[in-house]
Amino acid sequence: MASINTNYGASIALQNLNKTNAQLEMTQNRVNTGMKVSSAKDSGAIYAIATGQRANMGAMESVRASLQRGQSIVDVALAAGDTVTAALEEMKGLAVSIAGSTGATQTSYLTDFRALGAEITSALAGAGFDGVNLWTGATATNLIKDVSGGTTAIGFTVAGGMAADTAITTITNQSIAAGAATTGAVDAAIAKVTEALSTLGTQSKSVGRQVTFLNKLQDATEAGIGNLVDADLAKESARLTALQTKQQLGVQALSIANSSSQTLLSLFRN
Repeated sequence: MASINTNYGASIALQNLNKTNAQLEMTQNRVNTGMKVSSAKDSGAIYAIATGQRANMGAMESVRASLQRGQSIVDVALAAGDTVTAALEEMKGLAVSIAGSTGATQTSYLTDFRALGAEITSALAGAGFDGVNLWTGATATNLIKDVSGGTTAIGFTVAGGMAADTAITTITNQSIAAGAATTGAVDAAIAKVTEALSTLGTQSKSVGRQVTFLNKLQDATEAGIGNLVDADLAKESARLTALQTKQQLGVQALSIANSSSQTLLSLFRN
C-alpha cells in the first residue's frame, strides 16, 4: 500500500545511513588518532587498564632516575678508589725505602709518603656526587628500585665513614713518623680499600642489572599498552574506504526511497 504519511522504506534507509555514518566517524577517529581506544567512550575497561599502565610508565621513569643517580654515585666512588689504590701501591714501595734508610734520605722518602697520604685524603673527600659521598658517609644510601617504593642500598654503614677507618687514617696522618710508615700499615690500608672497592663493584653491577631490567619492563609495558589501544591503520584505512562507499550508496538509497511517494502524483495527472 502506498502512503504519503508513512514511508517505511525511507525510514529503513535512514537508519542504515545513520549506522554507516556512526561507523565512519569511529573509523575516521581511529585513523586520525592512530588509536582504537582513545577515550573511555570507546571502551571503558580497556581505557582504565591503559591509563593505569601509563601511570606505571611515569613511575618507572622516576625509578630509572633514582637508579641512574645511584650508578653515578657509585662510579664516582670507584674512580676515587682507583686513585687511592694507585697511591697505596706507590706508598708500599716508599715504606720499604723508609725502612731501609736513615737521616735526610729517610726524611725525603717520608715526605713523599705523607704527600701521597694527603692525596688519598683529598681523593676520598672529593668523591661526592649530588651531595652523596660513599667513602665519607656513615650510612648506606637507599635507591628506589621499583614502582612499589622498594629500595636497594649502596655504600657502607660505618661509623664516621669508610675514609675514617683506622687502617686508612693511620697512613694518611700528616704527622706519621718513619716508624709507623711500614709495609704492614700500607697492606692493612690496601686490604681495607680493596674490600670496599669489591663491595662497590658488586653494588654497581646490581644497580646496572636493575636498570637493564627496568628498560625491558618499560618496553614490554609500552608494547602491551599499544596492543590494547593502538589501531591497525592498514585495516582501518581499508575499512574507511568501504564505509565511504557505503555512505554514498546509503544516500542514494534514501533518495530513491524518498522519491517513491512522488509516484503517487502520477495517479492524479490527467
